[in-house]
Amino acid sequence: MKRVLITGAGSYVGGWVRKRLEQEPERFYVEELDVQDDAWKSFDFSSFDSVFHVAGIAHVSTDSSMEGLYYQVNRDLAVEVGERAKAAGVPQLVFMSSSIVYGDSSSRDEGPITRETPANPANFYGRSKLEAEEGLQRLADDQFNVAILRCPMIYGPGCKGNFPTLAKIARKLPIFPEVRNKRSVLYVENLAEFVVQVVDRGLSGMFWPQNADYMSTSEAVRLLGEAQGSSVHVSRVLSPFASLALRFTESGRKAFGSLYYDMAMSDCGFDYRVYGFEGSIRRYVNGPGDAA
Repeated sequence: MKRVLITGAGSYVGGWVRKRLEQEPERFYVEELDVQDDAWKSFDFSSFDSVFHVAGIAHVSTDSSMEGLYYQVNRDLAVEVGERAKAAGVPQLVFMSSSIVYGDSSSRDEGPITRETPANPANFYGRSKLEAEEGLQRLADDQFNVAILRCPMIYGPGCKGNFPTLAKIARKLPIFPEVRNKRSVLYVENLAEFVVQVVDRGLSGMFWPQNADYMSTSEAVRLLGEAQGSSVHVSRVLSPFASLALRFTESGRKAFGSLYYDMAMSDCGFDYRVYGFEGSIRRYVNGPGDAA
């Protein structure tokens, strides 16, 4: 049996990973650890086979007064958890990083991200994640495996961020511009399966999990509308307006820009893509009881 500790009690991703692990109680034991104050520092890590560190600030802020907190939580806490796990003899740490280390769709040129693409964070959120990666990689050795997951946008039931905004648009707008952008995204239950596979195999290294298909903003709005009982017409007539927004405004670049991994980066020799994009949209709208 693999014993897994999730550092980040009550986190969105951690909750889904715990739910997946608990589906196989004969294979996995899982526990969550709250790391919001210093009490966790007296916790005994030594009985665990893997630590999944998911605690952190997960969204971009433009408030410069928050910069120090981002480094404290996203970088310093991650490295300290890694140090304590290693000192206790834990064989593996899995770190929840982000595609934000490459910049975002408002700062990157067009074209896929490949294994050779250098990290180029556009803000202190991205820099804090990258510096956490670097600190954890320095801890890695033959007795301590460090797996870093550079996840793209994560979505699923109850998520925050951009995806609920798309769902709201799909409920309210009968027409939406056709834009053929590409976004790497990752449905949260696919992510949970990926983490389980990485833990089960005791893997180390850099990983770029994503859904089997890229998302376009237009197609996502259309499918979200359909799943919510609305009909959203995707129109080429409006495409020039979206193109202008994409070219001249930051919000347009974020909405209609492309940010995607080369698909070959995400093939890991095991199947973790439990749900396709359409099935995941239905589950997002109707809950996990919906069929894939």
